[in-house]
Amino acid sequence: MKTARDLMQTHVVTVAPHDPLHVVQRLFTQEGIHGAPVVDDEDRVLGVITSTDILRAATEARDVAPTEPAVFREDLDLSRFAWSLAPEDLKERLQDAVVEDFMTEGVVQLGPSAPVAAVAKALRENQVHRVLVTENGRLRGVISAFDLVALLE
Repeated sequence: MKTARDLMQTHVVTVAPHDPLHVVQRLFTQEGIHGAPVVDDEDRVLGVITSTDILRAATEARDVAPTEPAVFREDLDLSRFAWSLAPEDLKERLQDAVVEDFMTEGVVQLGPSAPVAAVAKALRENQVHRVLVTENGRLRGVISAFDLVALLE
């Protein structure tokens, strides 16, 4: 029987709670990802930050910052956002925003020995796209819905 250990990706891009959001978004674009676990210096999981969280931060900054309507469109895709087009005030506000202010705490975690069925159930019941594999609170890997789909081949 396959377990979380068999499926998990062990090369996991992580971020720290005090990382600036504009740096994290650039990292997401470079790595081609939409989310990352937030860990402390000892790899203990604190939460998860996603592109949606960064979009929320940009929207909140936009709501209080004077901006040009042409810069923001409905459901702005920040992975392609042209920072050079953003009003300076908005860029400054996002540069001050850090991961811990917008991350999601209480993320879905399973142990390495969890059966694949438990992974699938956790994804489905929590309506998430990734599950963190942890051992004693420390990150060991990540399993995404795509990793489960790969089992169908």
